[in-house]
Amino acid sequence: MKAIRWVAAWMLMMCSLVAHADGQTFKVATRPGVETSVYWEAREDAKATVFLFTGGNGGYGKVVDGKPSSRNFLARSVALFLADGFNVAIFGLPSDTPALDYSDRVDEKHLTDVRAALEFVRTKSAAPIWLVGTSRGTISATYVAIGSTGDAGIAGLVLTSSVTAFKKRGAVPAQNLAALKLPVLVVHHASDACPICQPHEMDWIMKGLKNAPVKKLVMVTGGGNPSGDVCEAMHYHGFIGQEKEVVDLMAEWMKNPVN
Repeated sequence: MKAIRWVAAWMLMMCSLVAHADGQTFKVATRPGVETSVYWEAREDAKATVFLFTGGNGGYGKVVDGKPSSRNFLARSVALFLADGFNVAIFGLPSDTPALDYSDRVDEKHLTDVRAALEFVRTKSAAPIWLVGTSRGTISATYVAIGSTGDAGIAGLVLTSSVTAFKKRGAVPAQNLAALKLPVLVVHHASDACPICQPHEMDWIMKGLKNAPVKKLVMVTGGGNPSGDVCEAMHYHGFIGQEKEVVDLMAEWMKNPVN
C-alpha cells in the first residue's frame, strides 16, 4: 500500500512538473568566476532557435510559471515565437554586473559571455540560431553578429526598435555593418517616438548593410493604448498592442528571407 501511495505521489509530482515545465533558467559559466543566466524553452519540431537580446538594462526578470516576468517586447513574446515554430533562448545578465549599459554591449567580455551562452544553447538544440535584438538589445545582437562572422550556425540577424543615435556607444549604424554577410531584417514602428531610435534613421542601417545577401526594412503601423515613457516597452517603441502581428512577420521572414 505504501508503495502504491508513493507511486501515486510521484506521478502527481511529475504531472505538476509537466504542467509547469515551460521555460527554465540556467546559469552558464561564461568567463572565469562569472556565470550568465540564460532562459531556454524548446519545442520538439523547431527548425530554428531565436536567441533574444532584450533592451534596457538587459535580462528577462524572474521566471514565473515558466515564462519571463519582464515586460520587454521580446521577453513578453516568448509564447508567440514558440507558436510560430521556434525554440526560444534569452540572454540574461552576467553575475559580475547588475545591468548591461550601452558600452557593456560592445565590450569583448560581452562577446565572450554570449559565445558561451550560444554554445550552451547548442547543447539543447542543433537548430540554426537567429540573433534577435530589440532597442538597446540591437546593439548586442549587431555586435555579436559582427563578431561571429565565421559561425555557420548563426542563420541571420533581426533588429527591432534599433538604437541609431550616434551619441550612444554601439549605436547600430555606427558599427561595422559592412562585415555582415548574413540575412538581416530591420523592423521598426512608424510611430516610435524614442529620441535615440528615430524611424527615419533606419535608412542609415540599411545603407550600412552593403554585403548582406538579403536585407529588408519593415515599418509597421497600428497597435494601440501606448503608455509610459516613449522609449519603454509599453509604448509604440515596444510594439504595444500588435505583438502577434510583429512576431508573425518576423517569423515568416526568418523562415524565408527575401529582400
